[in-house]
Amino acid sequence: MKKGLLFVSMCLLMLGAKAQDVEAPKSIGSTILEKVKEEKLSIGGYGEIHYNQQISGNTRYNGEMDVHRMVLFLGYQFNDKTSFVTEIEYEHVKELAVEQAFLNYNIRPNTSLRGGLMLVPMGIVNEYHEPTTFNGVERPSVDKYIVPTTWREIGVGVNGRLNSMPLRYQIYVMNGFNGYDGSGKLRGSDGFRKGRQKGAESTFTSPSISGKVDYYGIKGLNFGLSGYMGKTQSSAFDGLDKNDDIAETIADSTRVGISMIGADFRYKMDALQLRGQYIHSFISDVKEYNAKTGADLGKEMMGYYLEAGYDLLHGKEQSLIPFIRYENYNTHQKVASGEVANKAFDRQEWFFGLNYHLAKGAVVKADYQSTKDGNNQKRHFVNFGVGVWF
Repeated sequence: MKKGLLFVSMCLLMLGAKAQDVEAPKSIGSTILEKVKEEKLSIGGYGEIHYNQQISGNTRYNGEMDVHRMVLFLGYQFNDKTSFVTEIEYEHVKELAVEQAFLNYNIRPNTSLRGGLMLVPMGIVNEYHEPTTFNGVERPSVDKYIVPTTWREIGVGVNGRLNSMPLRYQIYVMNGFNGYDGSGKLRGSDGFRKGRQKGAESTFTSPSISGKVDYYGIKGLNFGLSGYMGKTQSSAFDGLDKNDDIAETIADSTRVGISMIGADFRYKMDALQLRGQYIHSFISDVKEYNAKTGADLGKEMMGYYLEAGYDLLHGKEQSLIPFIRYENYNTHQKVASGEVANKAFDRQEWFFGLNYHLAKGAVVKADYQSTKDGNNQKRHFVNFGVGVWF
């Protein structure tokens, strides 16, 4: 928790700095909605192609080349208040999924209701994950293992901006992670990642609540606070006799409670670009869950990163941004009593890279990645990629 307080303090120290103007933060869905206001039907998309090569020690490793994802945006404006947004995603050429699909209804200026499959507003990259919006070939590891991106669930809620203050808000009642479908879905190595239901025949046992507030009233700075609270879903409750207390107790051991908090900032001052993020998850009933499922889920998960970049072509049509990022994340930050934390799940990473934006919406990327875990096991990678967003 001390690391989290330090992170937030660093964010607040930046509040008085002089920088360039920024607008209210816009998610992917908001960007599409702006397009569909201009035309009935709006089409867009983004894509990433990657090459990842491990170069550790004297061992030879094959590299991996992958059309990581290709995504098609579609939006339709029914009238001045009602619109629909969806994203269809292919991953690794063979996996088809729906990333977003929600109906948006403007109840008044700057305020709308949404219902359907939506991104959970946690951190930066879960909402803003097109390849031209972040530095580095791959998305930050904190957003892969701790958030976990891309995290979306079916739900309903309200979002908007305050007229009197520079604040954007979102609050949704949503379905949550699936913790059990006959076997445990959550584990120490990748936290909640296997529990994402993605709107695909999702199990629903009880609702979760997610929300975020973004402050953009200071030049150059976006500062966000996120929260999520709920219990995981479980197939063990399906067909359960409501009067059978013993069976209900057994079924309840297949669920855990999750409280997740996050803080993030994005800051620009001329050519200088800074960003950072802190996420902390508190998980209850872990000992019972692990005993029932044989999993090794931790009691707390924590991750943060800090990043700095500098646009060497600032003010020109193209951008050339060398950057450095430090990440620290641990899916066994704390474990249940009587269990032992796995040091391999406590990881630190350094990234040194270069992003060359050939045009708005087209980028070429390269970076060097160095990873060390709590056992002092080290791995090194070089990564290359191209990305587009239109």
